[in-house]
Amino acid sequence: MTQTVNANRLFNASCLAIITTAFSFSIRAGILPQLGSEFNLSAEQLGFINSMFFFGFPISMVIGGIVYHSVGPKIIMQVAVVAHTLGILLTIYAGGYMGLLISTFFIGFGNGCTEAACNPMIADMYSSNKLNKMLGRFHMWFPGGIVLGSLISKFMTDGGFSWQTQIWVLMLPTIVYAFLFFGQPFPRPKVEGVTSLAKNFQAMLTPLYIFIFCCMALTAITEFGPNQWVNVVLSSSGADPMLVLALTFGVMTVGRLFTGPVVDMVGQTGILLFGAVLAAIGIYMFSTVTGPIAYFAAVIFGLGVCFNWPTVIGFVAQRVPLSGALGMSIIGGVGMLSTSIFQPIIGRWIDSSHAEYSAQGLTGPALELASGQATLATMLTFPIILIVAFAVLWFWAGNPKPGAVEEMKVAEQPQL
Repeated sequence: MTQTVNANRLFNASCLAIITTAFSFSIRAGILPQLGSEFNLSAEQLGFINSMFFFGFPISMVIGGIVYHSVGPKIIMQVAVVAHTLGILLTIYAGGYMGLLISTFFIGFGNGCTEAACNPMIADMYSSNKLNKMLGRFHMWFPGGIVLGSLISKFMTDGGFSWQTQIWVLMLPTIVYAFLFFGQPFPRPKVEGVTSLAKNFQAMLTPLYIFIFCCMALTAITEFGPNQWVNVVLSSSGADPMLVLALTFGVMTVGRLFTGPVVDMVGQTGILLFGAVLAAIGIYMFSTVTGPIAYFAAVIFGLGVCFNWPTVIGFVAQRVPLSGALGMSIIGGVGMLSTSIFQPIIGRWIDSSHAEYSAQGLTGPALELASGQATLATMLTFPIILIVAFAVLWFWAGNPKPGAVEEMKVAEQPQL
């Protein structure tokens, strides 16, 4: 007897799982200075710790995408529960640099399992005209969870709570999403032929998929680069870094609630291009302004990166549907892999700028401000490249509204 899929419960469980991802992101960003101080770590070493968070993510996403149609999202989410729990416990009892590297990898691995299972599951549960809306609402909880996590981290830090106590908070959404997924039937694929890995790889060798693959690498680092380092690079800007982080993701949360209507109105390619422009303006402002104006920069930057991640996922699901769960996982995975690669590089930029301005005689807050703003100015390169890339995509692939996309026709791109 076939069990009825409880789409609402599965969707809510998915949202709790991505909240766990968000808490791991924001709380770890909040305790980064404490980790550096307690274990005497350089910015580059902190960058390598951050990179393990993003390195574990694409590994599990690729594996999850390959096995999604053979083992199903249920088992992938069970692995996510185990990985999240191990990562949390190992972080709390890390004891040093190597322990933090290993524990951060496990948390990233659990986060990747969440994306690998939930994105294709949501695509299978909802019709094409609702897909952008539901993916937007699912990914809304990443910035929403970061807002909550940032505020929790700030108030716990200000209240004298240890960083270990803050990490324990990650167990709360983990327990809840594990309960909601327990014993539930999962949806079957809705696109014929999508379960064939051969057809998945064939679809992924189309020029359109390869191009959006490259764009996603820069889209991810544009979003995660400034945000993961906000507590370091903005520590002396005159604005509270964790409030900047909370405001940025607050804007993203509200914006992603309206992803469906906005994409329907502006079009997928239009959203991507417009977002890259706003992200560039936001990062430029971060690199030049001080004081309360930094909060306005956070709003601009938040609007810039708001829609791009779920829109790229939706673009792949609708424009290259035969890439299937593997195609969506690979796209998300390359985003996180790119972010992983750049984390120690960004840390090195901070160390280099710090040494350069220190040699010029700057000290204290002035030194921190100058080195932080110089690093942000370097990060501006990412969205500038994206502006050019998404302009090319606009003229190449057009900007049809999602309702006008005939999924199976779009999959029939010429092979390389």
